[in-house]
Amino acid sequence: MSLIKSFGVACAFAIALVAAASPAGAQEEEEDRVVATVNGYEIRASEVKLAADDILPQLGEIPPRLRYPFVVEYLIERHLLAQTAVKEGVEKSAEYKRRLAFYQAKALRDAFFEEKIEPTVTEEEIREIYDDEAAKVNEIERVHARHILVDSEEQAAELKTRIDAGEDFATLAQEFSKDGSAQYGGDLGFFAADEMVKPFSDVAFALEPGQVSDPVQTQFGWHLIKVEERKQGGAEPYDKVKNGLKMIVLRRKVQDMVNELRVDGEVELVDEDLKKLQDQVDQLRQQRMQQQQQQNGN
Repeated sequence: MSLIKSFGVACAFAIALVAAASPAGAQEEEEDRVVATVNGYEIRASEVKLAADDILPQLGEIPPRLRYPFVVEYLIERHLLAQTAVKEGVEKSAEYKRRLAFYQAKALRDAFFEEKIEPTVTEEEIREIYDDEAAKVNEIERVHARHILVDSEEQAAELKTRIDAGEDFATLAQEFSKDGSAQYGGDLGFFAADEMVKPFSDVAFALEPGQVSDPVQTQFGWHLIKVEERKQGGAEPYDKVKNGLKMIVLRRKVQDMVNELRVDGEVELVDEDLKKLQDQVDQLRQQRMQQQQQQNGN
């Protein structure tokens, strides 16, 4: 998929969720006002923001005006159960300690990302990616399509039968597709023919808007493709995709740092069965990276 367009869609979606995390949609973070209390515990706006980020996939199906109360209710339920757990001594259990260690590592990773990595992204780095990608986008025909990616032809054929019978393509994509676009109903945005693997593009560009393909095989699995529209056009405006492109820079920085840390650190696989599977895992990881590069137009 076109990097410029795909990250524009993802960026707009993320911005909508952040805006929905407060009733006014644009409250200053410094206020960090109290929005609810649970047996004396104060739930503040900053915690609502963290929770919204944490349950991002669940919010996609919630109407925008209801996302804020949905997140607050989620936190109320969490604290009611947590307070009860304390009363019953759950914090002394081995299960709690295992979970605490897991979430502590996650919290440290997230805080490090926000405080040490994100501030290093420069406007020049973002603009460089935009200029590189925009130069590749010619005034050629592009299609806007959705897809569902599954492991077998049989499953793809079964889903095609359900779509032909009237079920919604996007809903089935959210439920069954193993691709990262699933949370967006399989939406791939606009792309040119050379931005996808050839078997995929050949079929996509042969479809008319509204048509759904038969199962299509690529090296990534079996696809169903639905074309939404076709157009002649170039790159999206910079301001529209800037935040999405920033995420690309951040992902690269994180991956570079992790690679350096693995070299300098001591990472050992102890489980013998895990060692036997490592080559397959490495191959799968490489395949996923190639798939992502194809979809992002790299």
